[in-house]
Amino acid sequence: MFKSWRCMLVVLFAAVSCGCVAATQVNKADGQQGSAPKLKITETSLGRTEGAVYFVGSPDSRHVACIVQRGEKQIVIVDGVAGKEYDEIKRFSLEFSPDSKRVAYAAKRGKKWLAVVDGVEGKEYDRIDSFFGPVFSPDSKRIAYTAKHGEKRLVVIDGVEGNEYDRIGDIGLGNIVFSPDSRRVAYVAQRAGTYFVVIDGVEGKGYDGYVHDVIFSPDSKRVAYAAGRGERSLAVVDGVEGKEYDYVGRPIFSPDSMHIVYWVRRDVKWLVVVDGLKEHEYDGMGALGTIAFSPDTKRMAYAAKRGGKVFVVVDGAEGKPYDGIGWHTLIFSPDSKRIAYAATSGGKRRYVVDGVEGNACDAMGFVVFSPDSLHFTYWAMRSKKQLIIVDGMESKEYDEILDRSELVFDSPSRLHTLAIRNNEIFLVEIEITE
Repeated sequence: MFKSWRCMLVVLFAAVSCGCVAATQVNKADGQQGSAPKLKITETSLGRTEGAVYFVGSPDSRHVACIVQRGEKQIVIVDGVAGKEYDEIKRFSLEFSPDSKRVAYAAKRGKKWLAVVDGVEGKEYDRIDSFFGPVFSPDSKRIAYTAKHGEKRLVVIDGVEGNEYDRIGDIGLGNIVFSPDSRRVAYVAQRAGTYFVVIDGVEGKGYDGYVHDVIFSPDSKRVAYAAGRGERSLAVVDGVEGKEYDYVGRPIFSPDSMHIVYWVRRDVKWLVVVDGLKEHEYDGMGALGTIAFSPDTKRMAYAAKRGGKVFVVVDGAEGKPYDGIGWHTLIFSPDSKRIAYAATSGGKRRYVVDGVEGNACDAMGFVVFSPDSLHFTYWAMRSKKQLIIVDGMESKEYDEILDRSELVFDSPSRLHTLAIRNNEIFLVEIEITE
């Protein structure tokens, strides 16, 4: 079984088999079929998936890594190269770096756990904490993870151990946050019931309530987070505390790093706070991540609730009400002119792009706009099968889009991803033809 996997991955991206499919054109307004444009789809077989207990695709959707069971041991295979045997490999810790060139995971040997980065083992600990395991920096050069030593936790950054604490991690983004320029690191720690943020090794002010959702500004110079004090919450921006509310949600910086926005609850009403100034009141907020700035910082959108319905507010204008708006699905196009989000109505989900609803499905991934903002794509699930949607046009069905792989535009009219059908992995390349 191991040999078949190794042989399969050695020929990664060799053109074993391919074919072209003319996808169905769907009119976005009424669902009727038309004639143009079309999708030219090429599938290249990368081999079969038997023997793997878990596998992931790289962010550039060009590489595959898997955990394979071999007797009582487990190994990781990356593009045909097998790593060492371990008693257990934490399934969701298997991770490619953002540039898709490096791989890390958490492995168990005996009673101890260790981080394995590019095949190199780190120090052994009682546990490698967090659900996902090691975290790469945005530039892919640095690595950090949380480890348990006895009853204490510590963060290991580039192999260097930090101070020990009773607990590390928040209830929001996760355990460790790198700045966009990869030079800075922040995480939430707890000691003797007091929570605080550790930024570049320096402990911040302590709070008796949860501290969560630490975030760096895009220019990496500013830091914000939400903190609890007694039964109240407040936002802390650049070390300065904001006004207290019943609840403060995740802060969001604008792309130019000049503005910050977050949701707050005051009594039974919810408000959006921009640069400390309160916006309109609503009955509730949308799901997490439903605040977004456009790339040029000139536009802002968020999801709000009134009378049991949720709607998106774009530049102050309220959109159509739905039963729900998808978590972290609100996104502007690169040119800042278009907007998309996932909406739920009657138990079905659909993407709304520029106010136009797509076909209903059971589940969906995130929208990706083309570099020129003219096209958009996402994966959708219907009757337990997944398919790729491009400008409303549907691809063939797959059993699943490979976990962690992305829908990647290679040019304004070409994209690719990794998908599985009948236990076979395919590199799926799509061209939008006129």
